[in-house]
Amino acid sequence: MRNRFLIPVIALCLLNCETQKSPEKNIETDNTIVVGMKDHIFSDILQEEREIWVHLPESARNESNGTVKYPVLYLLDGTGHFYSVTGMIKQLSTTNGNTVSPEMIIVGIPNTDRTRDLTPTHVNEMFGDSIFPKTSGGGNDFLNFMEKELIPHIEKNYPASVYKTFVGHSLGGLAVINALVERPYLFNNYVAIDPSLWWDDQELLKRAEKVLTANNYAGRSLYVGVANTMDEGMHFDEVEKDTSETTEHIRSILQFAKATEAIEANGLNFQWKYYENDSHGSVPLITEYDAVRFLFPWYELKGLDTFFDPSSTASADDLIRLIHSHYKNVSDNFGYEVLPPESFINQLGYAFIDNPKTQDKANALFSMNVQNYPNSSNVYDSMGDCYLAQQDSVKALELFKKALQVGENEYSQEKIDMLNEQLKME
Repeated sequence: MRNRFLIPVIALCLLNCETQKSPEKNIETDNTIVVGMKDHIFSDILQEEREIWVHLPESARNESNGTVKYPVLYLLDGTGHFYSVTGMIKQLSTTNGNTVSPEMIIVGIPNTDRTRDLTPTHVNEMFGDSIFPKTSGGGNDFLNFMEKELIPHIEKNYPASVYKTFVGHSLGGLAVINALVERPYLFNNYVAIDPSLWWDDQELLKRAEKVLTANNYAGRSLYVGVANTMDEGMHFDEVEKDTSETTEHIRSILQFAKATEAIEANGLNFQWKYYENDSHGSVPLITEYDAVRFLFPWYELKGLDTFFDPSSTASADDLIRLIHSHYKNVSDNFGYEVLPPESFINQLGYAFIDNPKTQDKANALFSMNVQNYPNSSNVYDSMGDCYLAQQDSVKALELFKKALQVGENEYSQEKIDMLNEQLKME
């Protein structure tokens, strides 16, 4: 069906589905668009019930997509960043035909005792006008919860692949660096946003420099965003020489970033960026965007412009070879087979369908979708549209009937009725 996946956004809400465990149970009405669901898990490790917010890609709600697995992004301070990250990933993965990012499951982790969970060591002293909670230093217990309870829960109850990204801001960024140091096997990608590496007299910073030098991080990526938290009037090239307490935060991050950048033999795919115009509070969104662009440079399919050039001799076979080669590379990077997304191939097919000179490309693309997603009603309906464009009503009618056999939809029957009327008149 044409434009099936281009649905305008009317409103946003987080649906409280406390008992839901699978995407098939999502509930939508004409007045809401569901961004995610609330799930709960009792942690024996933390001895408390934890709420989690889960966003599933729109394509995961298609029952015919039941065998497709999605990479997972685990997001600390979930209530603060869930809406922006889910919107950003949707924008970069599907909106306007984008394939900059893969579609992902987003798991937002709200806080219960933030300082306890996100700090790797215990500190009990004054900081400004505040005193750190006596519960600080539970970071490794929190990582145990993630590794042994949360991640298995997500992989059991949702269409989650084993490819994982861990994102955290401030103390959450500290937790991300701690996970990289202590459990580099747990995630493929680590994103630390203005991390609080000053914590406990830079204890993790000092430990990280030694561990990152001594170990192999091949196949792992780290992106660090640095906000402008310098004193007003201070220049970037001055801050590293400063010794005041007010610059300890940014100095700690810069020390980590430059030390990590200088390590050449550990295999870590690393990048950091200073955001001059962003404060500690505003830096998460722009960092998350840049991090996605850094982490997935191999995901976007390039080279399609040639096939829209009227003077090009590139054939339908050339197009299919390009797509197969690209997603073979994507599969190699993920470590498991990734098929070209149904929605992307569907939209690409419709881009070729109206021009008789390019209808062979549309046919090849829709045929690819039929082969890859045989349980999808939509792929047969789209194939039927292709035959209609080629004025083959008999074949089109056959495909529309097949679409209804595979699954109910609101559009194939209308086309069947139309074609039957036309055949009666002939």
